Amino acid sequence: MENKGALTKGLVITGTVLVWLPILAPILLSAVSLTIDGIFRFDYLMPAELGLFAFGGGILLLVAAIRTHSHMKLIGWGLGIAFVMILGGQALAVATGLADGSTAIGGWQWILVLSSLAIYVLAIVDVGIGGILLLRNLFKHRQLSM
Repeated sequence: MENKGALTKGLVITGTVLVWLPILAPILLSAVSLTIDGIFRFDYLMPAELGLFAFGGGILLLVAAIRTHSHMKLIGWGLGIAFVMILGGQALAVATGLADGSTAIGGWQWILVLSSLAIYVLAIVDVGIGGILLLRNLFKHRQLSM
């Protein structure tokens, strides 16, 4: 691994935080709601609603991965799959009538759109794991052999 400068480290730290924000935000807000109100509320659409953070962070991680020649495929494929799934899920919602309410929630259409959302979330988690691996590699101390 080469190019472990401050710019690369900054890209990786910022990108990793931005990628994990849409995944961790609904979990943390659900925990806060449960403790304060005693009611469990989970917004499963929040990762898609905060997708710009994930994509911005993913681009930063991809640039850092290219600079370090490490985990490029993991981050690149994850980012590509997330992009296709979020656009595909939206297109499916429009095509099946779920987006405008002409089709009721439930049935195969609903399962198809939610499956697209689930694959999107898994792809973003994949990119986040790539960010954590980049962080580990960048801040790993080399052992000197004697």
